[in-house]
Amino acid sequence: MQVVVPFAAGEPKTRLAGTLSADERREFALVMLEDVLGTIRATGRSPRVLTTREIDIDAPLSIDTRPLTPAVNAVLAESVESKERDSTAIVMADLALATPDALERLFSADDDVVLAPGRGGGTNALVARHPDFRVDYHGTSYLDHVEIAAAANASVTELDSHRLATDVDEPDDLAEVLLHGDGAASDWLEDAGFSLSVTSGRVTVTR
Repeated sequence: MQVVVPFAAGEPKTRLAGTLSADERREFALVMLEDVLGTIRATGRSPRVLTTREIDIDAPLSIDTRPLTPAVNAVLAESVESKERDSTAIVMADLALATPDALERLFSADDDVVLAPGRGGGTNALVARHPDFRVDYHGTSYLDHVEIAAAANASVTELDSHRLATDVDEPDDLAEVLLHGDGAASDWLEDAGFSLSVTSGRVTVTR
């Protein structure tokens, strides 16, 4: 199995613009990427980063300046052509809560396509074993991927995992990292002055 982690290196995490400066967003995105790579390595796999430009990170890089969908589909097509790969996993770079156990459940599920949906209907991680399966990351991509798999007569497993369903895109997601994260991303937020507070029974992040 090859494990590929897409990473938008230009202006990452734009929805955090009101919370983090541009430099902080880039730094935080790289820290989350490092966490995800370390978690993948803890399962015994060697990840590759699919990045829009060169970045300074200790991992093999593939540079593709195209949007996410065509870049990932090129990876899947390449995997089909290779006789050495029986499956491809795509794991997003902002899964700061991911654990080796959660990823191992994803990697070891048996069906042709394994999907880990995000809380908003996206697809945070997947495994593709069917040669005709391709991705479409626009909108509620989880539903699209179920339809694409059905059209290819591919069997599908949905992985129910809070750890993999939580991607860090919005300011409220930072609370999840501080509450449940135990990696460098959580440490980075604390070092940057973020902390948790409870207001009217709701947990929020303050700085």
